[in-house]
Amino acid sequence: MKSRTISIYGAIALVLVFFSSGLAAWADDPRPGRIITIDVPGSIFTNAVAMTPAGVITGFFDQADHTIRSFVREPDGTLTLFDAPGAGSGVGFGTNAFSINARGDIAGYVRDASGVFHGFVRTRGGKFTTFDVPGAGTASLQGTSAWDINAEGEIAGEYADAAYVFHAFVRDPGGLITTFDAPGAGVGPYQGTFVSSADGLNAGKPAGRTRWERRFGLLCLSLLATAFGAPATPRVG
Repeated sequence: MKSRTISIYGAIALVLVFFSSGLAAWADDPRPGRIITIDVPGSIFTNAVAMTPAGVITGFFDQADHTIRSFVREPDGTLTLFDAPGAGSGVGFGTNAFSINARGDIAGYVRDASGVFHGFVRTRGGKFTTFDVPGAGTASLQGTSAWDINAEGEIAGEYADAAYVFHAFVRDPGGLITTFDAPGAGVGPYQGTFVSSADGLNAGKPAGRTRWERRFGLLCLSLLATAFGAPATPRVG
């Protein structure tokens, strides 16, 4: 199998996430140390997870009913809210944007009304493509999650099969999907191979993600791919 690597190349634009009702970022302000808070109108929790070198931010937010929606914020503060096709509603359901490339393409996952995850990519113009990795499970908390997208439109992520074992994948811009398992990956429920939610997929430094980071989304680190063997007025478009 051809080797693929995942890496962080978003150091120019740094986003800090605070576990409160808002988020702070300074990359779009020319004054050193200037902090700008961002709250999506009507949200009870706003989480920005990725930023382009030009200062375009994407992330997701909780509504009052705890349905998850996603947003894009332009450097001038303009917000566009969006929902991927098939998104469910209610606690833990909806659309989670996790990565954006310099072109403005966004990758993430959507949880449908049955609790199944599906990967998606959204172009800067608002066109959606949803996808499922062959072999992904179709029960609640199974399915496909996309975490990273690079400048060419390649997407990296993971999927849970029918036995809740996790495997990694890379999807090329044409839709061809390559799956893989890291050496030593467990084969029991909630074990397996987990791909990074760091910023970017490319041919540079490898990166991976710890289970703690995957659950809480607090930090993005440059690590080796990880195998687990133990348990303004927003626009809509």
